[in-house]
Amino acid sequence: MQKQRLAKAFEGIGEDYDRYRPGFPDAAADAIVPQKVRAALDLGAGTGKFTELLTDRADHVIAVEPSAAILDVLRAKLPSVQALDGGAENIPIPVGTADTVTVAQAFHWFDRDAACAEIRRVLVPGGTLGLLWNRADPDCTWDLACSRVAHPAYQRQDGELPPEPEPEELPGFVFDRRTEVSWSEPISRDDYIGRWLTVSTFLAADEATRTAMIGQLISILDADPATAGHQAFTLPMLTEVFVYRAA
Repeated sequence: MQKQRLAKAFEGIGEDYDRYRPGFPDAAADAIVPQKVRAALDLGAGTGKFTELLTDRADHVIAVEPSAAILDVLRAKLPSVQALDGGAENIPIPVGTADTVTVAQAFHWFDRDAACAEIRRVLVPGGTLGLLWNRADPDCTWDLACSRVAHPAYQRQDGELPPEPEPEELPGFVFDRRTEVSWSEPISRDDYIGRWLTVSTFLAADEATRTAMIGQLISILDADPATAGHQAFTLPMLTEVFVYRAA
């Protein structure tokens, strides 16, 4: 129920999601699709933050996303992409349609076994599944501190960082490789705070809780020497990529 409540929080924030959320580095797409393929499916595509990297890497790109408001933004931004309303557990395309399926920042929202069965169904034999997530660079103290405000998983009683993500066993798939991409982007202070307001825990919070969380972000930025007094800064990030092959 908690996962469903957080997932529903994204409904209706398409334009803000596209404006504030980070994109992905080209190297992350290269790690999944090193050579051009016939057809690629971006599942849980959001506003197309990763989908747009597939348009030069596949002859035909399909995006599947359950939120109508978010899908409208993707359609306006990427008119050449076949954008479909649907979810990972019921993908609205025929058997063996895609050479590659990608899931950026979304796999944790899926019913894993049902989604894996559907992904396996729409992939060609031996096709590729690429999962990727952006995460805080552990060397960036202020971004990590802000991550702890939004994500309880970053809280550790012993003060240590959370462990690096590890590939999990997925039914119907064989793990192939992991790639970590280090990159950075310039961002204004206002847009950085706006980005956190598009995260599920902020969206789902009541007004008082959300205000308190924003106050914590501001206090962190005002206290850290790298951000105090600055209206813009460089944000380092890591993108974790896990590549699987259909068994």
